[in-house]
Amino acid sequence: MTYVANPARYDKMEYRRCGKSGIRLPEISLGLWHNFGGVDTYETYRSILHTAFDAGVTHFDLANNYGPPAGSAEENFGSILKKDFLPYRDELIISSKAGYLMWPGPYGEWGSRKYLISSCDQSLKRMGLEYVDIFYSHRPDPDTPMEETMGALDSIVRSGKALYAGLSNYNPEQTKEALAILKDLGTPCLIHQPKYSMLVRDAEAGLMDVLGDNGVGCIPFSPLAQGLLTSKYLKGIPEGSRAALDHGFLQKEDLSDGLIAKIQKLNDLAEGRGQSLAQMAIAWLLKDQRVTTVLIGARRVSQLQNSLGALENKAFSAEELAQIETILK
Repeated sequence: MTYVANPARYDKMEYRRCGKSGIRLPEISLGLWHNFGGVDTYETYRSILHTAFDAGVTHFDLANNYGPPAGSAEENFGSILKKDFLPYRDELIISSKAGYLMWPGPYGEWGSRKYLISSCDQSLKRMGLEYVDIFYSHRPDPDTPMEETMGALDSIVRSGKALYAGLSNYNPEQTKEALAILKDLGTPCLIHQPKYSMLVRDAEAGLMDVLGDNGVGCIPFSPLAQGLLTSKYLKGIPEGSRAALDHGFLQKEDLSDGLIAKIQKLNDLAEGRGQSLAQMAIAWLLKDQRVTTVLIGARRVSQLQNSLGALENKAFSAEELAQIETILK
């Protein structure tokens, strides 16, 4: 069946300026970290991508190691891009990253110039693209000079293989150093992707201030803390959930009684707001105007639609914010 995008796809979605750049991103972006790999169902994730774009989600986020197996998310996305989205390429922001292990030997991970440029070439080939819109250093490399890693990002942008450079998982001090180098090279950093949610608040310890002060966008990943900030685990571990999978990042031992009690209280508060817990968790991140867009994942179309529903109620009263802080402490 030929895909034709919803003509009303831009009617409801709101778009935020990414730092001081000319780029605006939808308040919700779709990440392909999970659920788009070789172990997943093609027609399911194809439907997720269609539904996202039809709702005004213009940003699809990938990395070279997404799957499993590594590389398969890019291959699958490339297949769907060719089949369904080529007429809309100029309406899309497509990003990829490199930093984690992709091939054997000393050049298959981290942040060397050789690894990053080779990785970018491989990602483009897997997706069938001439360029990505954003290419990230996926994690800082403790053994490679920052000048080399940032110089590689600069080269990738100047070669036309990416339009913008990004960072992910860099702490505030590393981010400051990287931003200064990129600025001197003439390829300023567009965006930073930290792990950030109600349950993981590290980004508030300096990073958000660095990004705000330097005019860099922020795109939090894992806003639902791998599914913890949903009602999914309030009555145990459902079959097929992330905590039930051997290859997932969320494991059964992560679900302590104390954590479940907090999640239950948050869920009660969300219900009082007329939202699901997932919707409240996404809206909570968007309360900070330094957050450009929230990066969500989806296993099913219904999950995506639930997350998009967060945009219907983004306002919090001072009392609600205080309640959330009390619960989390």
